[in-house]
Amino acid sequence: MNRPALLALLLLLCSGPLAPAQRKQDPLTPAEIDQLRDTALEPEPRMKLYVEFARARLVALEQMRADPKVTDRGQKTHAALQEFLSVYDELNDNLDNFEDRKADLRKALKFIIAGDTQFESQLRALKNDASAPRDEVKKYEFLLSDAIETVDRSAEDHRQLLGEQEEAAKHRKKPNKE
Repeated sequence: MNRPALLALLLLLCSGPLAPAQRKQDPLTPAEIDQLRDTALEPEPRMKLYVEFARARLVALEQMRADPKVTDRGQKTHAALQEFLSVYDELNDNLDNFEDRKADLRKALKFIIAGDTQFESQLRALKNDASAPRDEVKKYEFLLSDAIETVDRSAEDHRQLLGEQEEAAKHRKKPNKE
């Protein structure tokens, strides 16, 4: 084997193990990605899907925490919260994209705000769970606080955006009926 080919092979072998570690894990399943692909240009159905996906993450978290057979509950709670936050961040990123395109988001925002209210309630219930052992809580309490803060701040932003969108809709010219 010549020297350039040997160097190329060596470089490939050295960089190979790093590639998977550098990829960010997608918070969505392939089936969820397919569903979103079908709604790429439609804010209302797309945002509804994101709310459903985030809700599913919290339902799975509650089911896992209620299962007495689960081991390392603290670490699994942390992972589930991270997955919820990743999906919720995707929701906000998509909402920002639609807002930048000047899309009418009023219907989508009403659905999102209802989801925010539910998420806030579920996250606060987890925070106030008196039955959780302290050593378990330590594994996820920072991430839980971050999730609560993120949802609270986003809910406020969502309500403000809805108000702005409703105000803008009032001032749009209505077509003349002649």
